[in-house]
Amino acid sequence: MKILLSDGSGLTARQVAGRLSASGHQVEALSPRWLCLCRFTRHVRRVHRVPSYGADPLGWLDAAVGVYRAGGFDVLFPTQEQVAVLSHSAGRLQATGVRTAVPPFEALRALQDKVSAAATLGALGIPQPQTAFLRTAEDLRAWSRFPVFIKTPIGTATAAVRRADSAAALRTAAAELADAVFAGGGVIAQEPADGPLAMVQAVFARGEMVAAHANLRVREGARGGASHKRSVDEPGAVVAHLEALGRALHWHGALSADAILTGDGPVFIDVNPRLVEPGNAWRSGVDLVGPLLDLACGSTPAAQPPGRPGVATHQLLLAALGAGADGRGRRGLAAEILAALTRTGQYRRSTEELTPVKGDPLAAVPLVLATAAILIRPSLWSWLAGGSVAGYALTPAGWDSLLTVPPA
Repeated sequence: MKILLSDGSGLTARQVAGRLSASGHQVEALSPRWLCLCRFTRHVRRVHRVPSYGADPLGWLDAAVGVYRAGGFDVLFPTQEQVAVLSHSAGRLQATGVRTAVPPFEALRALQDKVSAAATLGALGIPQPQTAFLRTAEDLRAWSRFPVFIKTPIGTATAAVRRADSAAALRTAAAELADAVFAGGGVIAQEPADGPLAMVQAVFARGEMVAAHANLRVREGARGGASHKRSVDEPGAVVAHLEALGRALHWHGALSADAILTGDGPVFIDVNPRLVEPGNAWRSGVDLVGPLLDLACGSTPAAQPPGRPGVATHQLLLAALGAGADGRGRRGLAAEILAALTRTGQYRRSTEELTPVKGDPLAAVPLVLATAAILIRPSLWSWLAGGSVAGYALTPAGWDSLLTVPPA
């Protein structure tokens, strides 16, 4: 089949492209930027330039549908936050012959922003850390328990999350947050939880879970991403909670979440109404990409058994950017690259999930460019890491534009 990825910038898009291409499909992608991850792989035949998604999702959709129809594609595969506008306009897409797999818009609304997601989890009894809803800036300034995480409704890759360790930090946050944030429902304050972070992903067919996987974030890379992962030994509890969420919302498509595995069980700190980085799942024996493609084509995939525990994977590009983010500088970056090349330390018995270069020499280009840039100026890690997020992240204004237009 000829498949068009909704995003060509992010980590998930790059991993999905590899899986689809390896399965024999012709893959192309959309991106507002010429320089994006999916341009540097043989698995993506072409990247189509489209307007930026974040502030004008409906304008992006017009361009995406134009590319889809002109290119004779079979499926528009959602790989990032574009799932919001695809869900909003599902009726229009169906009427114009665009095939995709997205949840009902009312279900997506329950999870798309962090305030609504926390309320939905609470209503369903799905465990979270201690959480409070703060409706005004005065409520925020009055908070007295530290440390605390302040989460605004819309944001990606930690952009909507601030950690405050003092009343002074809260006053700064209250001053920086726009009045529109509080007018739109406020923020949530969430107390920390102790334990490792697990990333759990699933695919649902009209409320029934057909595939699921959970892995630990063994090591953090740039901007909170996972540079090293290991599939969870006993994923039952964390997967069961995600299954309950998907069933309650009659979810259709991909659904992902982050949870802290505390001594008393998992507590959920984030929900993403989309697919997130399926590479570790694939290496563990769980295919999350195939079932999502089946749903887009109108068929119901068979349920899959759990994957193998203890499977280690890494994303060297995130680790390299993380060396810059952590202030380890040129020596830290060099040590990171050496460990990966010699397969020592946390790279021992670990597989590259983002940009494997075997049979795909172009995949090395982003890492080489990032390494060179950080060696020249370590502070460039922030610009490099932020570029991909800007290509797909939905902004508050963009989300508001969808809420003010009736779903099509």
